[in-house]
Amino acid sequence: IDIAAAANVAQETGARLAVDSTVATPVLTQPLRHGADIVVHSATKYLNGHCDVLAGVTLCAEKDDFWKKICDIRLHTGAVLGSLEAWLLQRSLRTLFLRVRKSSESAMTIAQHFEGHPKIKSVLYPGLPNHPGHEVAKHQMDGGFGGMLSLCVKGDAETALDIVKRCAVFTRATSLGGVESLIEHRYSIEGENSPIPKDLLRLSVGIEAVEDLITDLEQALN
Repeated sequence: IDIAAAANVAQETGARLAVDSTVATPVLTQPLRHGADIVVHSATKYLNGHCDVLAGVTLCAEKDDFWKKICDIRLHTGAVLGSLEAWLLQRSLRTLFLRVRKSSESAMTIAQHFEGHPKIKSVLYPGLPNHPGHEVAKHQMDGGFGGMLSLCVKGDAETALDIVKRCAVFTRATSLGGVESLIEHRYSIEGENSPIPKDLLRLSVGIEAVEDLITDLEQALN
């Protein structure tokens, strides 16, 4: 999504633009600089990055009445981060740039490796020039395109699920943003009414050696 373009529309109509920047993280995209009014993060994911904290972040461009309303809601509902979780999150932020840069670099390598692979129908990753959002991503992302990508395999849901089961380095799990690489078959998670293609595998790339990750996917495909 073009944040600047969306911000212009919001300003013209008197609306506020809120951006969920969980996947991009502040390392790769800073929505407030592109005109967003509000930014939210699931800090459970990349900001923490170790799968041991449940937390969320809300940022506002200005300390206005809306910001005060958010603070009041937090106060009255008790949605305040515990001291242990705050400490763990602070610990994790020290390595945020290293982790995000590494996972982004590895995701790009994996995407390029499997693009045109005989057993892969398509690779969905904004870092690839053929992705419909590539130009927008180039404009508003700095230093990488993130650690999330999807592979559409040649076959049906059973084929895709078998690949997931055969992975040894990738962990089969529904999450993202941790130091470990995860793989999941979204269709089997969401059920028959899911709009997700039956042949799609979602990858959250961690910080392992990218050669090991590629080897793992290759053996699972073969």
